[in-house]
Amino acid sequence: MSFWEIFLLGVGLAMDAFAVSICKGLGMSKVNGKQCLVIGLFFGGFQALMPFLGWFLGSTFAEKIKVIDHWIAFVLLGYIGIKMIADAIKEWKEETKVEEMDAPLDIKEMFLLAIATSIDALAVGITFSFLEVAIACACAVIGVVTFVISCGGVLAKAQIIGGVILVVLGLRILLTHLFGAA
Repeated sequence: MSFWEIFLLGVGLAMDAFAVSICKGLGMSKVNGKQCLVIGLFFGGFQALMPFLGWFLGSTFAEKIKVIDHWIAFVLLGYIGIKMIADAIKEWKEETKVEEMDAPLDIKEMFLLAIATSIDALAVGITFSFLEVAIACACAVIGVVTFVISCGGVLAKAQIIGGVILVVLGLRILLTHLFGAA
């Protein structure tokens, strides 16, 4: 595989980590650089590690993980999602002070999120075992791409996302009016 194929594969693999990173960033009242780096390192690290593990385990494990990967992701994401909902409800019931800092990252939660968002990378690694891929280079590219994209997700604040949505809606209204496009 060429560098660009691996790079694009890394971008594709990073999209679920990007979505979770956006949620983490939106949960911060102010962007915290240290937390941004920790989130990027968790997601980038696991996205780099999982293809290596998949490559190492090879083709004999491919069918087994393919059969249950969606269940593993479902259980991990379900657990984390329910925990996040419970934490949010708990916070609604508690009085919060405006001066309070954002809560520190829950390392256990980050660990589970990193695993859940990188299970597909494990399957990619198994595929790598069938191909002539420089595994160290591929893992490094995937990890760095995910790190950068995850940090970008944390930095994307609600105002930016909201602003983009408003601009797109305004553009759609203008184009519909001018050209009758639906």
